[in-house]
Parts: sequence; structure tokens; C-alpha cells
Amino acid sequence: MTHNVPGRTGWRSAAAVAATTGLLVAGLGTPGASAAAAARVDLRVLVVDNGDSPVQAITAELRSTGVPYTRVNLGDANRPTIDAAFLSDTAGGTPRARFQGVVLPNEAPFGPGSAEQTALETYERTYGIPQVDAYTWAHPGVGLDHTSEGGWAGSLDGREVTVTDAGRASRFGYLDGQFAFEDNSASAQESYGFVARPRPGYTSYVDLPVPGGAGRGSLVGEYAHDGRRELVVTFAYNQHQRQFRVLARGIVEWLTDGVHLGRSRNYFGLHIDDVFAPDSRWDTEHDCTPGSFDCGGGDGTRSVPIRMTAADAEYAEQWQRSSGLTLDMVYNGGSGEEWKEANGGTDALADRLVADRNAYRWINHTYTHQYLGCVQDTSTVPWSCAKNPDGTTRYLSRAAVAVQIRDNHAWAVARGLPVRRDELVTGEHSGLRTLPQQPNDNPNLAGALADNAVKWIASDNSREPAQRPAGAALTVPRHPMNVYYNVGTAAEMVDEYNWVYTSAADGGSGLCENNASSTCLAAPLDPATGYTTHIVPQEVRTALLHAVGNDPRPHYAHQSNLAEERLLYPVLDRLLADYRSLFSSDTPLENPRQAAIGTELQRRAAWQTAVANGTVTAYRIGTAVTVKAPSGTEIPVTAPKGTVTQLPLGTTTFGTPYAGARSAWTTPAPLQSAVKLKLP
Repeated sequence: MTHNVPGRTGWRSAAAVAATTGLLVAGLGTPGASAAAAARVDLRVLVVDNGDSPVQAITAELRSTGVPYTRVNLGDANRPTIDAAFLSDTAGGTPRARFQGVVLPNEAPFGPGSAEQTALETYERTYGIPQVDAYTWAHPGVGLDHTSEGGWAGSLDGREVTVTDAGRASRFGYLDGQFAFEDNSASAQESYGFVARPRPGYTSYVDLPVPGGAGRGSLVGEYAHDGRRELVVTFAYNQHQRQFRVLARGIVEWLTDGVHLGRSRNYFGLHIDDVFAPDSRWDTEHDCTPGSFDCGGGDGTRSVPIRMTAADAEYAEQWQRSSGLTLDMVYNGGSGEEWKEANGGTDALADRLVADRNAYRWINHTYTHQYLGCVQDTSTVPWSCAKNPDGTTRYLSRAAVAVQIRDNHAWAVARGLPVRRDELVTGEHSGLRTLPQQPNDNPNLAGALADNAVKWIASDNSREPAQRPAGAALTVPRHPMNVYYNVGTAAEMVDEYNWVYTSAADGGSGLCENNASSTCLAAPLDPATGYTTHIVPQEVRTALLHAVGNDPRPHYAHQSNLAEERLLYPVLDRLLADYRSLFSSDTPLENPRQAAIGTELQRRAAWQTAVANGTVTAYRIGTAVTVKAPSGTEIPVTAPKGTVTQLPLGTTTFGTPYAGARSAWTTPAPLQSAVKLKLP
């Protein structure tokens, strides 16, 4: 990434924009001394955007959390002027601050002393509005010494930093104390920052030992001066880097003084597909999976499929208890019956899992994992959809789809598995559109889902990341884990990984050379060490970014990953260890089931629509918070500990605890037209 030094290039370009557009700012009228205490402060954030990644990262966090914001694009010649009329007015005779917090690309994007900068600073001072400087350099204007005065500037890749006691006492108490900057490439610089000593008025929240020097220097801190407060960040970042992701919650809480619309949690859920079924095994000689349509090496009869054993099931149950993470077993009862019939009429795996049935959650994966979309014509590679005589696509019938769902549910109920009718994962997410062969859902799918009372059907996040309807049901996108379904050993995993991610010259498929979304390895991975040293860390990094990104969408792997060498556990163990080393005990990973995830996504979509339509009114006056939204819209709110919901008669504790705050999806109480909270 490119690193411009804020204040040296940023100020000049912003000032040039102001000069060329001829901005004239009217004088700002100052309310009385008691204005801040008596004023109405709208629960909305002002974002002044110069197009750089730090501002975009904070904006993405606001959007993900559900915080309403107004974006002013500095590069837009027709943007509004930042003046008194833009920032404040009156509502019903009460002075109104239109923004509860301000995000700037640096401390003075309009130019020091300019009319717009002066208007903004006066507004912040008058109403007590905090300001985040998304990325700036170290200098006395932000409460820091220059780096030439005992500080340092340079790459922060791999460096460990500490959340100070003051940071934990402020809005970063959900962090456990230390974290490291990402260092994913030895050949590329991934971060840059200014490590500097604080001056009077500056309180450091995140610091580290000065590289090559003495003492410690700050990277994040609060600068209180001239009746204003700034959160000063002196390192560059983007929204996908771990160092930002772990700090993002605290930045939003500081910006809003801990009172805002929206809510954010950390999530990790894991679906284990194909339980009771065998999975085909990768052929390391022919570089394909026997039994699949594109494997010319045979029908798979010479390859031993991968299937969990009773010992694997026992290990899974013990691992669950020790790790604290409940697995969702996504099962194919009919496939298990076929296995049992072919193996002497007994199935120790099924016996063990059924005996431990209450240890897991269970999700219907259809009876025999049949493809539920179009009828597949496998006479060509890749396969295509078979056609009717009139040329239309031939689809599996409603009855055939429905029986796959119904019979699998009945199989589970007969064995006492705690399964829900409203959740479904189809084999390969079939029935839903599958590009390029099947651009539309099977038109018979919606009816079959209704026949079986299915409300939540899984989809593949890599194909369709947004929730959407499938008839009366809604999809729940799932993140695929990059531990392949068709491998049981690390050597097999590395062999297939090398085939996918190495060039033809290096013995691979060369697919990575012709795919814009893929990158070839510099050299093939070592079969003996590649899984542990490369694949596991990569998968942990990806999953952890999802987990700390307010992303409730579950991940999915396969029963084969719990069998033989049990390849999934090293990923899970490291993921959980890394997470717990970053976050305090009051910020646990949440692990909702599929129906709850679907509901969360549905609520978020409705909330974003209400915000986009301008039909939400939210403000605080002193310790009283009022929020109005369209009838039936659930409202996400975050507030400090001690907040209560004001009812027509009395109060009740607001929300549930998380990360040192309380939050909830809420609606007005009976006889009320708005949510009313009283802050501590």
C-alpha cells in the first residue's frame, strides 16, 4: 500500500480544493455556555472522506455496526460547505448538534485556520463532539513530539504493541492487552507508522517500545486541548488488516461516547457437512477426485473414501467440551444407511454420534446428498443442465426435492436428534442457482421448502454473499473453509493445494495463472510441512478476520476433515487461541445456530433500509435517548453499562452485556412510539 504523509500532502491538497471551489463560510454563531448540556445531539456521525484507506476503514466499520453516518467527499466540487448551518440548528426550540462524532482523514483536512476548519472546531468545542483523526503524522499539533525527538517512523510489520492501562480504562478494555501487526509477506511492506512521545494533554492508548531507541512511543491516543478531544492514530491501515479490526470497536465507541445506533459482536460458527456420509478421496497420481465428472482416471472404486470412525466422533465430542465451541453437524441420514447396509449392517460411527446427540447442534443436509437443481448432463466436462424436448432446462421435481428434505428430517427425529425443521443445507447448496451452468434457482425448490416448513436455507458466501429470498425462505450465506473435503491427510491436502495454486511449469494445473482472483505460489509447498507452515496460518488469518468483523455468517467444512489425520483441529485450535489472546473474557466469540444467523442478517437488512430511507430519528438530550423507526423495524442500540429502558411505568435493564457495553435489537414498549433509554 502507498503511504502519504498526512499534513504534508493531505493538507495541501485539501486546501487546494477549498481554494479552487471558492468556499465562503459564514460566521458560526455560538450558543450559550449551557448549550452542550441542554442540546439535542443526533445519533449520527459525520465522515469527511479524502478517499484514503483509513477513512474508508472506519466508514466500513460504521456501516457494518449499523451506525448512521453522513459522508462528505472532499474530492467532490459540489460537496456541502462545512459551516454552522450544516453542523447545527434547532429542533423545537432546542439547540441541535446534527452529529455526535466526526471522522476526519487527519486533524485539519480543510487547512489550519481555514473557515471550514474553524467552523468544525467551534462546533466540537460548543457541543462536546469528539473527533477521530483517521491517520496523521507525529507533531505537536496532535499532542506528540516529532519522531526526530526520541521517536521513530517506519514499517510496523510484525511488531507487537500494547493497549495501555489508560486505553483499557477508556474504550479499549475489551482487548486483552497486546497484539501484533500483520506480517504476511517478507517481500512487501504492509504497514507504516509514526511512533512518538506524548506531550502534555495527550493520553496514549496503544504504544510500543521505540524501535532502536529508549522508552515507549504512542500509535493511538487521545489529545485533549482547547476544549476539544481528538483520537489520534499515527499508523496507516485498511479495513482488512488485523491491527485495525481489533481496534475498530474501540474507535467507534470512543467516537460515539459509547452511545450509538447499531451493535457489533464477534462470531464464529462451524458447520460440519456430510456427517454419516463418506467423502471421495483426492487421487494424488491423476490430480483429480475419482467419482467426479472431470476425473478420467476411473469411477473411484480403487480409492478408499474418507469417513469418520467412532473414535473420531469420540474425539470430536471431547474437543468440543475442552474448546467451548459447539459444532453444527450437517447430516445425511440416508447416506449413513447406505454405508451401514454395505458394511454388514452395523455403523459404529452413527451409534457414537447418536449417543452424543445432545452435545451437538444438527442441521438437515438432505437424505442422500442428491443434487437438487437442474438434472445434470455429465456427458461433457464441465457438466451442463439437461434440456427438455422444447429446449427448456430440465429440473428435479418438487416432489423429489421435498422427499430428500422430509426423509432426512424424519430419520433424525426417529433417533432423537435435536433437529429443527426450519433449517436446511442442501448438498453443494444445490437447488439454488449455480453459475455458470444454472443461472436460476430450481423453480421447484421454493415449493419444496414450503412443503417442509424450511425458513433458512444455506448458500455459499463465495458465490452469493448477500442474504436473499428463496421462495418464502431466506438464504444464510456460509464461508467455505479452505481445508478440502476430499483429503484425509496433510500430504493429500498439500498435493491438491499445490495442484490448484502452482503454475504449470511447477507441476500444477496452472489455473492460478489465468484467474484474476488467484495467485500462484512462488514454489510448491513441501508435502511434509506445507500444511502446518503455510495452509493452517493462511486459513486461521482468513477465519479470524471474519470472526472479528461483526460477521455472523458461519463457516463450513466436512466430516472428512475430522477423520484420519483430523486436519481441521490445528486450524480451530490456533484460531481460538489467537482470538482468546486478543480479547478479554467479556468479549467472547458468539456461536449462533443457522436460524439465529438468518434472523440477524434479516434484521440488519431491514435496519439499513430504514436508515437509507431517512425514516430513523435518534438523539440524546443529556442522559435521555430517544429512537424512532418505522413500525415493526427492530432497532439496534449500544449503550454503557447501567443503561435502563424507560417504560410507561418504571424501567428495566437494557440489553445484554458484551465488550464492556450493553446492546440489543429492540422495539418500543407497548403504549410507546419510540425506544426510550436512560443513560447512567
